[in-house]
Amino acid sequence: MASIVVTALAGVTFGLALAAPPGPMNAIIAEESVVRGWPAGFRAGLGAMLADAIFFGLTLAGIVAVIDRVPAVRPALYLAGGGLMLYFAVGAIHEARAATSFTDAGRAATTGFRKTFVLSLTNPYQIGFWLTVGVGLLEPGTLDVLAHAPLVGRALEGALVVQTGSPALLVGFFGGIGLWIVAYPAALAAAGRRVDAFAPAVAALSAVVLVGFGLLFLAMGTLRIV
Repeated sequence: MASIVVTALAGVTFGLALAAPPGPMNAIIAEESVVRGWPAGFRAGLGAMLADAIFFGLTLAGIVAVIDRVPAVRPALYLAGGGLMLYFAVGAIHEARAATSFTDAGRAATTGFRKTFVLSLTNPYQIGFWLTVGVGLLEPGTLDVLAHAPLVGRALEGALVVQTGSPALLVGFFGGIGLWIVAYPAALAAAGRRVDAFAPAVAALSAVVLVGFGLLFLAMGTLRIV
């Protein structure tokens, strides 16, 4: 039982590690949360989570690895993802200009779910995760996590052993992503209620992040073609 709990908690940690880093997906979640409220931010998070669930199924079936062997796929994904990020950045700029305060209601229906879902499906980094770490999570075996720690690894061998390929690890993994898409929009929405100026500022920051990643992806896609 203790081993199952440890493995599940390790899965939660892996899920949070995937979901939490700054990037285009969290920029969109932030924009939706402070401009339209927690439900919109949560729905945007669900879009990214659904894409991960699809990648999980494709990895389980071995399809993701097959797709990665086609040389033209990666450049195409970079170019498509970069173009979409620049397109969505235009919407974020419009939100930054139009949003004068935070509000829970009275705004148009959000497209945050579709934005994060499409971006996630064209995100080479996300596909790369499932080709590397994701495959490791699915393959049955054990992973001595602390044994790889610098300097103290030998002393900590056996202290934290995770069962890879187990249902507990996978449930914990998606549970960690679920925890992030609930808590992150909630924290931003709460801040937005207290500070009216927070909404346009976050929308502007979202636009900056999307433009930055969009240009980066377009450049990487072009270099891979050349």
